[in-house]
Amino acid sequence: MRCAHWRPVPLDLAREAREKSTAPYIDRAVQCQLSVHGEGEHFGLLTDAGAYGTALWLRWRGTDEAEVVALPDCPVAAPGPDGEGCCLFADHAEQHTWEDALEEVSCPN
Repeated sequence: MRCAHWRPVPLDLAREAREKSTAPYIDRAVQCQLSVHGEGEHFGLLTDAGAYGTALWLRWRGTDEAEVVALPDCPVAAPGPDGEGCCLFADHAEQHTWEDALEEVSCPN
């Protein structure tokens, strides 16, 4: 399951993200894309950074100030020939996004 923490994107950081990418629009709030976790840093996806394999993320901890960070994409894919790629950044903590999806799939008995 994905973390339930959301964070409004401050106007100055939305402007900074738009200047660093080709995206004309940045969401006004982002949800942490990591698996459920307690303390620590949260990361909400803002947009692609324009450079191949890099994205802009909003990083925050608790109620501390947020910042825009450019992070390389996670290179890990699910096993198998058609393995889905992870939608997070390189060296993220916890599970890959495709591992979360595997947990949500229920098999008939």
